[in-house]
Amino acid sequence: MVNFIQRIKRLRRISTRYDKLATVCFNSIFLAPVLDWIRSL
Repeated sequence: MVNFIQRIKRLRRISTRYDKLATVCFNSIFLAPVLDWIRSL
């Protein structure tokens, strides 16, 4: 679990949160595991 959180933090959008709307930020957080899965293929 800790390694997964570190991989999510590498995504700039998640770590800096420049999004103005909360829904965009939350959608980015939900999209992060999918991107991590695709990169692992």
